Amino acid sequence: MSFKIFSTFTGAGGLDIGFHGDFHYLNRYYPKLKFKTLKALEINKQACETLKKDNKYFKETDIIEEDITKINPNNFKNENYDVLLGGFPCVTFSVVGKQVGLKDDINGKLYESFVGFVEALQPKVFLAENVKGILSANKGEAIKIITKRFEDTGYKLKVQLVNFADYGVPQLRQRVLFIGIRKDIDDEFNIPKPTHLENYVTVEEAFKKIDKKCINNNLMKQLATTTAKLEAIPEGGNFKDLPPHLAIKGLMSNIYRKLDRKKPAYTVLASGGGGTWTYHYEEPRALTNRERARLQSFPDDLIFIGSNTEVRRQIGNAVPAVGVYPFAKEIERILKGFTKTQ
Repeated sequence: MSFKIFSTFTGAGGLDIGFHGDFHYLNRYYPKLKFKTLKALEINKQACETLKKDNKYFKETDIIEEDITKINPNNFKNENYDVLLGGFPCVTFSVVGKQVGLKDDINGKLYESFVGFVEALQPKVFLAENVKGILSANKGEAIKIITKRFEDTGYKLKVQLVNFADYGVPQLRQRVLFIGIRKDIDDEFNIPKPTHLENYVTVEEAFKKIDKKCINNNLMKQLATTTAKLEAIPEGGNFKDLPPHLAIKGLMSNIYRKLDRKKPAYTVLASGGGGTWTYHYEEPRALTNRERARLQSFPDDLIFIGSNTEVRRQIGNAVPAVGVYPFAKEIERILKGFTKTQ
């Protein structure tokens, strides 16, 4: 028996792959879990093409290329899904403490649409992912509103700040997980114990044995001035290490950051201009998208469709499959126990 997943904001499918299991990452195999994604709702055409291109992780999935705000969740309410997944964007509120803020903000509308799917589908469990900043948005009021909104739909909620590096992802990536267990299920979600708290997977380990000819591993076009800057920056350094003749003037964020091979990567970004592409620790260049995918713990057999910039977006927006895997195992435990009592 498999547990049925309805996936929203699916992107390139990192969250779903973490629930499916049955993949290799570096030298470790992540055994198959009892989940199948039957529906995947995603607005981006290229991300949908990535999901459709895959012939393993999403071969049984109905890919719905549509805006979540244009879909009526009641169309699926009788299909009996066990799990609802989604990484809705960070919510801001134009009027703190009032639901009108949700209606005025575009990300608020997306969040409300996700909640609408929770209400309509009434899955046994839902898991949503968001950026760390959601905890402090509107001076902490946003998270209170979101928590109450989820609880009012009939769920026991756990809100957990996770650093995925603690679970074997070679990247310092802090994200907030919202895990809801339907109130009729007499069980509690236990936060998995970190597996790599004092033994992080390093960038050097993550980049081992990448086939230079594999797909999504092409080098990015780069200006000669960018190469000169990167040659002047030491491993683990950034633009602050540039000599005077290459210095960048003005107020800048922490850009031109080179990786340190003996540490996990800093957070991989989905977008951004010059200096934000994530840079190799040894070679004076931006990472390839396959290297970026390794840092996000995507298995090598997932092929991304789109331009370099578009594939970067898909990878940077994803939830690392390896990091979410232990959370999926705990949800599997809960669902197995509930099924036995029915």
